[in-house]
Amino acid sequence: MDQSSKDAGTIAALMKRFQTYRLPRMQRMHEKVQSGELLSDQDIAFLKRVQADSKNNYELVKRNPSYESLVSKALGLYTDIIEQGLENEKNRS
Repeated sequence: MDQSSKDAGTIAALMKRFQTYRLPRMQRMHEKVQSGELLSDQDIAFLKRVQADSKNNYELVKRNPSYESLVSKALGLYTDIIEQGLENEKNRS
């Protein structure tokens, strides 16, 4: 099996996970921090998993640049969640 076939299978699995699990959770977390709530320990653990997965999939995205925009937007939303979550923590102190 060549690299592009392997990539296609991996991308299909990642997209399904993103659409059914990660994006909905990300949207809920974004609403949560936008309303001033704090991130839970489970939220933070989730964000750490996403960061680790992002590092692991870096080469995959480099080989498939048509996904760069989607990845960039998703990471931008994760960044917003983290920044707002930190701001909420500061405001509670």
